[in-house]
Amino acid sequence: MTACTVIGLGEAGATYAAALVAAGHRVSGFDPVAPNTPAGVTRATTAAEACANADIVLVLTGAAAARAVAQECLPVLPAGSCYADFTSSSPHVMQELGQVPSEALFADVAILGPVPTQGAKTPLMVSGPGSGAVADLLGPLGADVEIADGEPGAAMAHKLLRSVLMKGLASVVVEAVTAGRAAGLEEWIRGQIAGQLAGDGQAVIDRFLSGTAKHAQRRSKEMQDTAHYLSSDLEVPAEMTTASAAALARMATESTEAAAALR
Repeated sequence: MTACTVIGLGEAGATYAAALVAAGHRVSGFDPVAPNTPAGVTRATTAAEACANADIVLVLTGAAAARAVAQECLPVLPAGSCYADFTSSSPHVMQELGQVPSEALFADVAILGPVPTQGAKTPLMVSGPGSGAVADLLGPLGADVEIADGEPGAAMAHKLLRSVLMKGLASVVVEAVTAGRAAGLEEWIRGQIAGQLAGDGQAVIDRFLSGTAKHAQRRSKEMQDTAHYLSSDLEVPAEMTTASAAALARMATESTEAAAALR
Protein backbone atom coordinates (compact mmCIF):
# COMPACT_ATOMS: atom_id res chain seq x y z
CA MET A 1 0.00 0.00 0.00
CA THR A 2 1.38 3.38 -1.04
CA ALA A 3 0.73 6.62 0.81
CA CYS A 4 -0.61 8.89 -1.95
CA THR A 5 -1.56 12.55 -1.91
CA VAL A 6 -3.69 14.24 -4.55
CA ILE A 7 -3.50 18.03 -4.68
CA GLY A 8 -6.51 19.31 -6.61
CA LEU A 9 -9.77 17.38 -6.20
CA GLY A 10 -11.56 18.64 -9.28
CA GLU A 11 -12.76 16.27 -11.99
CA ALA A 12 -9.35 14.83 -12.90
CA GLY A 13 -7.94 14.83 -9.37
CA ALA A 14 -11.03 13.16 -7.94
CA THR A 15 -10.85 10.51 -10.66
CA TYR A 16 -7.27 9.58 -9.79
CA ALA A 17 -7.93 9.76 -6.05
CA ALA A 18 -10.91 7.41 -6.31
CA ALA A 19 -8.97 4.95 -8.49
CA LEU A 20 -6.08 4.90 -6.02
CA VAL A 21 -8.44 4.23 -3.12
CA ALA A 22 -10.06 1.40 -5.09
CA ALA A 23 -6.59 -0.06 -5.71
CA GLY A 24 -5.99 -0.24 -1.96
CA HIS A 25 -3.70 2.75 -1.49
CA ARG A 26 -3.92 5.20 1.40
CA VAL A 27 -4.98 8.52 -0.11
CA SER A 28 -5.03 12.03 1.31
CA GLY A 29 -6.04 15.13 -0.59
CA PHE A 30 -6.27 18.87 -0.57
CA ASP A 31 -8.30 21.38 -2.53
CA PRO A 32 -9.29 24.83 -1.27
CA VAL A 33 -12.48 25.02 -3.34
CA ALA A 34 -13.72 21.61 -4.54
CA PRO A 35 -16.96 20.93 -2.63
CA ASN A 36 -16.72 17.14 -2.55
CA THR A 37 -14.14 14.65 -1.33
CA PRO A 38 -13.98 11.20 -2.97
CA ALA A 39 -14.95 8.34 -0.67
CA GLY A 40 -11.97 6.97 1.21
CA VAL A 41 -9.84 10.10 0.80
CA THR A 42 -8.66 11.92 3.92
CA ARG A 43 -8.96 15.63 3.23
CA ALA A 44 -6.31 17.89 4.75
CA THR A 45 -6.64 21.58 5.58
CA THR A 46 -3.44 22.61 3.73
CA ALA A 47 -1.41 21.23 0.87
CA ALA A 48 1.64 20.83 3.11
CA GLU A 49 -0.39 18.86 5.64
CA ALA A 50 -1.68 16.57 2.90
CA CYS A 51 1.90 15.84 1.83
CA ALA A 52 3.17 14.84 5.26
CA ASN A 53 4.67 11.33 5.06
CA ALA A 54 3.49 10.87 1.47
CA ASP A 55 5.25 8.38 -0.79
CA ILE A 56 3.97 10.13 -3.89
CA VAL A 57 2.12 13.38 -4.56
CA LEU A 58 -0.01 13.90 -7.66
CA VAL A 59 -0.64 17.57 -8.45
CA LEU A 60 -3.76 18.07 -10.57
CA THR A 61 -4.41 21.78 -10.13
CA GLY A 62 -4.58 24.44 -12.81
CA ALA A 63 -1.24 25.51 -14.24
CA ALA A 64 -1.54 28.92 -12.57
CA ALA A 65 -1.18 27.25 -9.16
CA ALA A 66 1.76 25.01 -10.06
CA ARG A 67 4.51 27.24 -8.64
CA ALA A 68 2.71 27.98 -5.37
CA VAL A 69 1.86 24.32 -4.78
CA ALA A 70 5.40 23.18 -5.54
CA GLN A 71 6.94 25.77 -3.25
CA GLU A 72 4.64 24.69 -0.41
CA CYS A 73 4.86 20.93 -0.87
CA LEU A 74 8.29 20.04 -2.22
CA PRO A 75 10.30 21.24 0.80
CA VAL A 76 8.26 19.12 3.25
CA LEU A 77 8.36 15.83 1.36
CA PRO A 78 10.48 12.99 2.75
CA ALA A 79 13.61 11.73 1.01
CA GLY A 80 12.91 9.32 -1.80
CA SER A 81 9.29 10.33 -2.24
CA CYS A 82 7.93 11.50 -5.60
CA TYR A 83 6.29 14.78 -6.57
CA ALA A 84 4.41 14.37 -9.84
CA ASP A 85 3.17 17.55 -11.51
CA PHE A 86 0.23 16.85 -13.86
CA THR A 87 -0.49 20.53 -14.56
CA SER A 88 -0.41 21.84 -18.09
CA SER A 89 2.54 24.09 -17.34
CA SER A 90 5.12 25.00 -19.97
CA PRO A 91 8.33 22.97 -20.32
CA HIS A 92 10.22 25.97 -18.92
CA VAL A 93 8.05 26.01 -15.77
CA MET A 94 8.48 22.26 -15.33
CA GLN A 95 12.26 22.71 -15.53
CA GLU A 96 12.03 25.48 -12.96
CA LEU A 97 9.92 23.42 -10.56
CA GLY A 98 12.30 20.53 -10.91
CA GLN A 99 14.97 22.77 -9.36
CA VAL A 100 12.98 23.64 -6.21
CA PRO A 101 15.05 22.39 -3.23
CA SER A 102 13.61 19.08 -2.06
CA GLU A 103 14.58 15.55 -1.15
CA ALA A 104 11.72 14.28 -3.31
CA LEU A 105 12.09 13.08 -6.91
CA PHE A 106 10.33 15.41 -9.35
CA ALA A 107 8.27 14.11 -12.28
CA ASP A 108 6.72 16.09 -15.12
CA VAL A 109 3.54 14.28 -16.21
CA ALA A 110 1.67 15.00 -19.45
CA ILE A 111 -1.89 13.69 -19.77
CA LEU A 112 -2.40 12.49 -23.34
CA GLY A 113 -6.13 12.01 -23.44
CA PRO A 114 -9.47 12.99 -21.90
CA VAL A 115 -9.59 11.93 -18.23
CA PRO A 116 -13.40 12.35 -18.04
CA THR A 117 -13.87 9.52 -20.55
CA GLN A 118 -10.77 7.37 -19.98
CA GLY A 119 -10.37 7.82 -16.24
CA ALA A 120 -7.19 6.57 -14.57
CA LYS A 121 -6.43 4.57 -17.73
CA THR A 122 -5.74 7.77 -19.69
CA PRO A 123 -2.33 7.50 -21.42
CA LEU A 124 0.48 9.48 -19.81
CA MET A 125 3.96 10.63 -20.70
CA VAL A 126 6.37 11.32 -17.86
CA SER A 127 9.91 12.65 -17.54
CA GLY A 128 12.29 13.49 -14.74
CA PRO A 129 13.80 11.54 -11.82
CA GLY A 130 10.41 10.48 -10.43
CA SER A 131 9.22 8.90 -13.68
CA GLY A 132 9.61 5.34 -12.45
CA ALA A 133 7.51 5.97 -9.36
CA VAL A 134 4.65 7.37 -11.46
CA ALA A 135 4.77 4.38 -13.82
CA ASP A 136 4.85 1.94 -10.89
CA LEU A 137 1.80 3.57 -9.28
CA LEU A 138 -0.43 4.26 -12.26
CA GLY A 139 0.58 1.48 -14.64
CA PRO A 140 -1.27 -1.15 -12.57
CA LEU A 141 -4.41 1.02 -12.80
CA GLY A 142 -4.38 0.45 -16.57
CA ALA A 143 -2.61 3.62 -17.71
CA ASP A 144 -0.13 3.39 -20.56
CA VAL A 145 2.76 5.35 -19.02
CA GLU A 146 5.54 6.27 -21.46
CA ILE A 147 8.79 7.55 -19.96
CA ALA A 148 10.36 10.26 -22.09
CA ASP A 149 14.10 10.82 -22.23
CA GLY A 150 15.29 14.00 -20.61
CA GLU A 151 14.76 16.11 -17.55
CA PRO A 152 11.50 17.65 -16.28
CA GLY A 153 9.81 19.52 -19.10
CA ALA A 154 10.45 16.83 -21.71
CA ALA A 155 7.04 15.23 -21.23
CA MET A 156 5.24 18.55 -21.43
CA ALA A 157 7.17 19.49 -24.58
CA HIS A 158 5.78 16.34 -26.21
CA LYS A 159 2.26 17.17 -25.04
CA LEU A 160 2.34 20.74 -26.34
CA LEU A 161 3.57 19.57 -29.74
CA ARG A 162 0.71 17.06 -29.77
CA SER A 163 -1.68 19.88 -28.87
CA VAL A 164 -0.73 21.75 -32.05
CA LEU A 165 -2.32 18.85 -33.91
CA MET A 166 -5.09 17.71 -31.59
CA LYS A 167 -6.48 21.08 -30.49
CA GLY A 168 -5.94 22.62 -33.93
CA LEU A 169 -7.56 19.66 -35.67
CA ALA A 170 -10.50 19.71 -33.28
CA SER A 171 -11.03 23.42 -33.93
CA VAL A 172 -10.90 22.93 -37.70
CA VAL A 173 -13.38 20.06 -37.52
CA VAL A 174 -15.78 22.10 -35.39
CA GLU A 175 -15.54 25.03 -37.82
CA ALA A 176 -16.05 22.82 -40.87
CA VAL A 177 -19.04 20.96 -39.43
CA THR A 178 -20.61 24.21 -38.19
CA ALA A 179 -20.26 25.68 -41.68
CA GLY A 180 -21.55 22.48 -43.26
CA ARG A 181 -24.61 22.54 -41.03
CA ALA A 182 -25.30 26.17 -41.94
CA ALA A 183 -25.03 25.30 -45.63
CA GLY A 184 -27.29 22.24 -45.28
CA LEU A 185 -24.35 19.94 -46.06
CA GLU A 186 -23.37 18.60 -42.65
CA GLU A 187 -23.44 14.90 -43.56
CA TRP A 188 -21.38 15.55 -46.68
CA ILE A 189 -18.66 17.47 -44.82
CA ARG A 190 -18.62 14.83 -42.08
CA GLY A 191 -17.91 12.25 -44.76
CA GLN A 192 -15.10 14.38 -46.17
CA ILE A 193 -13.51 14.72 -42.72
CA ALA A 194 -13.82 11.00 -41.98
CA GLY A 195 -12.22 10.16 -45.32
CA GLN A 196 -9.23 12.40 -44.62
CA LEU A 197 -8.71 10.89 -41.16
CA ALA A 198 -8.69 7.31 -42.49
CA GLY A 199 -6.03 5.42 -44.43
CA ASP A 200 -2.26 5.89 -44.60
CA GLY A 201 -1.48 8.64 -42.10
CA GLN A 202 2.19 8.95 -43.02
CA ALA A 203 1.32 9.41 -46.69
CA VAL A 204 -1.11 12.18 -45.78
CA ILE A 205 1.58 13.92 -43.70
CA ASP A 206 4.05 13.72 -46.58
CA ARG A 207 1.46 15.07 -48.99
CA PHE A 208 0.70 18.01 -46.71
CA LEU A 209 4.39 18.77 -46.20
CA SER A 210 5.26 18.65 -49.89
CA GLY A 211 2.18 20.29 -51.32
CA THR A 212 1.27 23.06 -48.90
CA ALA A 213 4.26 25.36 -49.44
CA LYS A 214 4.34 24.57 -53.17
CA HIS A 215 0.76 25.72 -53.68
CA ALA A 216 0.63 28.25 -50.86
CA GLN A 217 -0.12 31.33 -52.95
CA ARG A 218 -3.12 29.84 -54.73
CA ARG A 219 -4.42 28.18 -51.59
CA SER A 220 -4.12 31.39 -49.58
CA LYS A 221 -6.47 33.16 -51.98
CA GLU A 222 -8.86 30.19 -51.87
CA MET A 223 -8.92 30.28 -48.06
CA GLN A 224 -9.53 34.03 -48.06
CA ASP A 225 -12.56 33.41 -50.27
CA THR A 226 -13.61 30.54 -48.00
CA ALA A 227 -13.39 32.74 -44.91
CA HIS A 228 -15.54 35.37 -46.62
CA TYR A 229 -18.10 32.71 -47.56
CA LEU A 230 -18.30 31.41 -43.99
CA SER A 231 -18.52 34.79 -42.30
CA SER A 232 -20.65 36.67 -44.85
CA ASP A 233 -22.87 34.10 -46.56
CA LEU A 234 -23.22 31.44 -43.86
CA GLU A 235 -22.72 33.81 -40.90
CA VAL A 236 -20.62 31.32 -38.94
CA PRO A 237 -17.19 31.76 -37.27
CA ALA A 238 -14.19 31.49 -39.58
CA GLU A 239 -11.20 31.90 -37.23
CA MET A 240 -9.41 28.73 -38.31
CA THR A 241 -10.01 29.41 -42.00
CA THR A 242 -8.74 32.98 -41.63
CA ALA A 243 -5.65 31.73 -39.78
CA SER A 244 -5.01 29.19 -42.55
CA ALA A 245 -5.17 31.93 -45.16
CA ALA A 246 -2.63 33.98 -43.19
CA ALA A 247 -0.31 31.00 -42.72
CA LEU A 248 -0.44 30.15 -46.42
CA ALA A 249 0.28 33.77 -47.35
CA ARG A 250 3.34 33.67 -45.10
CA MET A 251 4.54 30.44 -46.72
CA ALA A 252 4.06 31.91 -50.19
CA THR A 253 6.13 34.97 -49.25
CA GLU A 254 8.87 32.80 -47.74
CA SER A 255 8.99 30.62 -50.86
CA THR A 256 9.29 33.69 -53.10
CA GLU A 257 12.06 35.15 -50.97
CA ALA A 258 13.94 31.85 -50.89
CA ALA A 259 13.74 31.54 -54.66
CA ALA A 260 15.00 35.11 -55.09
CA ALA A 261 17.95 34.43 -52.81
CA LEU A 262 19.07 31.58 -55.03
CA ARG A 263 19.23 33.70 -58.18
